[in-house]
Amino acid sequence: MTGRRSGPDDARAIPQRGSGDDASRPGDGPGGDSDGEGVYTVDVRGRRRPRSGDGSGATRAMPVTAAPPAASDRPRRATPPPVDHGGYGDGYGDEPRRRRRFPVVRIVLLVVVAWVAFMVFTPLHAWNSVTKVDTTPAGTRPADSKGYNYLLVGSDSRAGLTKEQRKKYATGNAAGRRTDSIILVHVPASGGKPALISLPRDSYVPIPGHGSNKINAAFAFGGPNLLVQTVEQVTDLHIDGYVEIGFAGFASVVDSVGGVTICVPFTMNDKKAGINLKKGCQVLDGANALGYVRARYSDPRGDIGRAERQRQFLAAIMKKALTPSTVLIPTRYWSFSHAAAQGLIVGEDTSMRDASRVLLAMRAVSNDEGLSLVVPLSSLNYQTSAGSSVKWDTARAKALFTLLRKDTPLEAPPEGTDGKPSGN
Repeated sequence: MTGRRSGPDDARAIPQRGSGDDASRPGDGPGGDSDGEGVYTVDVRGRRRPRSGDGSGATRAMPVTAAPPAASDRPRRATPPPVDHGGYGDGYGDEPRRRRRFPVVRIVLLVVVAWVAFMVFTPLHAWNSVTKVDTTPAGTRPADSKGYNYLLVGSDSRAGLTKEQRKKYATGNAAGRRTDSIILVHVPASGGKPALISLPRDSYVPIPGHGSNKINAAFAFGGPNLLVQTVEQVTDLHIDGYVEIGFAGFASVVDSVGGVTICVPFTMNDKKAGINLKKGCQVLDGANALGYVRARYSDPRGDIGRAERQRQFLAAIMKKALTPSTVLIPTRYWSFSHAAAQGLIVGEDTSMRDASRVLLAMRAVSNDEGLSLVVPLSSLNYQTSAGSSVKWDTARAKALFTLLRKDTPLEAPPEGTDGKPSGN
């Protein structure tokens, strides 16, 4: 392999320190001075520094870097106008703080959404545990009216109660179930106040297929179906739904909300109901509450007094159930919803919306936005083949049911609905 040998003609113009050859002096080219006194270098600050040789008397010429302009000669960059950051700050230093705020907002929103979802899911889940039965009455039924009419029944069923609970609640060991209370709930569709109207259990009425008897006998003869049919025939009102609650469910609901405050109208010492209550306002637990609404012999007004206490207590428990102390505490809200559902029996054609109308009507009564009534009466001691019974004031009762059927707003209790007999 051969290569080209360097010769004189190939020599680069490498200036020699102290040489007088002007043809290759660096003074006229880059890297040299005008006096030919050797090469130099320029540092980053523009200062010239002599470059030392390699011992052979020659140095390589290095390109000269132009000195940067002085600070006073440099062009000034325009200052950007101030930026409005919407109250978050006045510079880039606020960006991290602004970014930190967004996750907090998202977390709060997620918590609110989760809470709303829980509030909706809980009653839906509880509704799945409600017992549904056929309550459709036989025969021809009254036409639908504009408002809503529901039958709310308190049953003395011992089903689901343990031996200890039966002793605690003083319910005895009777089998089957009978009606302790019958309440007609009217929810208007055209304004006015909802109403809870007690139909005393000893009311003497005609029962389809069984002649005339006390109204609670209809339940004993044919269950909810015959009771609904009986109520529809004596009131000429179409019953849109049926809700029944038993002893066990009632007591559990009261305990699930931590008891309910009730103003006891007089001292009640009733061994058959298992209570010994002093007159005055007090918190009743499940056992005392159940005895309070069941007591009959310790109340001088008998069945009428009991019906009034039942409406009073239903209103009070709904007021407690829908207070923030219950709704905003997840465990208490869950317990109340499921305790109420487990103690309920509803008609197969009764929807969750129907049940909620009943509950809201009870709450309205507790807030003085609803009416607590008794069907007009003429006698509390009407002698019949079924024994001492309650006789309705037929004319006034029909007038009341006509108002309900026409969905006429009830702003005040109609005459005769205070539970006091009109005579006879």
